[in-house]
Amino acid sequence: MTEQPDPADEFTTHRALLFSIAYEILGSVADAEDVLQDSYLRWRSVNHTSVENARAYLAQIVTRQALGVLRSAVRRREQYVGPWLPEPLVTDAARDAPDGIDHVLTGEAVTTAMLLVMEALTPTQRAVFVLREVFGFDYAEIAATVGKSEAAVRQLNQRARNSVRARRHTAVATPAEARPVAEQFLTAAATGDVQGLMDLLAPDVVFLADGGGVVNAVRRPVVGPDRVARLLLGLLAKGARMGELDVRIGTYNEMYSLAVLIDGKLDQLTSVEIRGGVVTAVYCVRNPEKLTAVKV
Repeated sequence: MTEQPDPADEFTTHRALLFSIAYEILGSVADAEDVLQDSYLRWRSVNHTSVENARAYLAQIVTRQALGVLRSAVRRREQYVGPWLPEPLVTDAARDAPDGIDHVLTGEAVTTAMLLVMEALTPTQRAVFVLREVFGFDYAEIAATVGKSEAAVRQLNQRARNSVRARRHTAVATPAEARPVAEQFLTAAATGDVQGLMDLLAPDVVFLADGGGVVNAVRRPVVGPDRVARLLLGLLAKGARMGELDVRIGTYNEMYSLAVLIDGKLDQLTSVEIRGGVVTAVYCVRNPEKLTAVKV
């Protein structure tokens, strides 16, 4: 008689993938971790002798749990104070995974830009798109997960792809591609060089800040090189007046990022989106709830 694999070991084997699925659907580290905890409890109660493909089965459990959370989150985000940004996720391979968080996410799929684009999808479209386009699950597996026919899933995925394509004009630069521009950007910001910053910003560059109504943050998008450059330098100057300023560089969501600490406490994480050799967006997360899992 073949010995059944230990359920805990099976879950651990696939945990990085499962977290990645949940995070891509939810854009939240905390919610993804909660989904994994609930999914593990459900997995423990399953009759494992009837499970032929643990990876697919676990992905199904996690996706269904994440969809339930997302449907509630959509309503909350409609009432969110100011812009909503995804919770930062470290993607620097040289950096230890924070608090045991492990994932398999790389490339444009995990960028803030893509996560924001996916906010325009319905929850089911997003789940189908993530499972198919990011993780390569086959249509039969996805159909079983979302409770629809394969034909319906193919149609959902096509609509999601069309929506994403319409909102994503050019690819976000990889960290390696972005490095020269990012280093110039950081130098200009550190030295207070307004013109140097403006030269690196796209004509339609946008600055988005997420304070969640908990801390002070710009509540509307700031657009244009001059306004964004002066805002960035003003924020750095303000931070220096608040206490001892420590700025550290990292890679979060596959983008060069500045972790700004004031008196040793993380105050904000600001990520730079680069396309075509210029900065097209700056994302500043200040909501303390979204910084609790960020290690610098």
